[in-house]
Amino acid sequence: MQIREAAADDWPRIWSFWHRIVAAGETYTWDPDTSEDAARALWMNPAKSVHVVEDDAGVVVASAYVTPNYGGPAARIANAGFMVDPGHAGRGIGRALAEHLLVVAKAEGYRGMVFNAVVETNPAVHLWTSLGFTILGTVPEAFDHPRHGRVGLHIMYRAL
Repeated sequence: MQIREAAADDWPRIWSFWHRIVAAGETYTWDPDTSEDAARALWMNPAKSVHVVEDDAGVVVASAYVTPNYGGPAARIANAGFMVDPGHAGRGIGRALAEHLLVVAKAEGYRGMVFNAVVETNPAVHLWTSLGFTILGTVPEAFDHPRHGRVGLHIMYRAL
């Protein structure tokens, strides 16, 4: 497994799992009908530090980005987005990518990382807490989950 900065030509390989994850409507607050062009602009924005994970065969199996969550005097607090191809889940890829991006964020001068809207039923909540993130609060019944109905959105934070 190799983790590296993403290149523009990685987008089609990221899109192959990005659209399936978002369309499922279970873990992201983005519109499940997001077009490929809109998704590319959202994920591959030049203001973001985007990374990918390649398996031993060179297949992109995950991607993540880090970007400022706020502007101005609060710009040293990062935000991030993570996606692992569902066909490769449960192999430690998400953890390896998260640990990598926490190091990248700190090296880029961020003092902390915040997630603004983690769906409380998302299995990644366990990953984030195991990596030292705390739940600062939960917006109750803020997310219409296709299987669980209305569930909360956690706001999570970790100092770097």
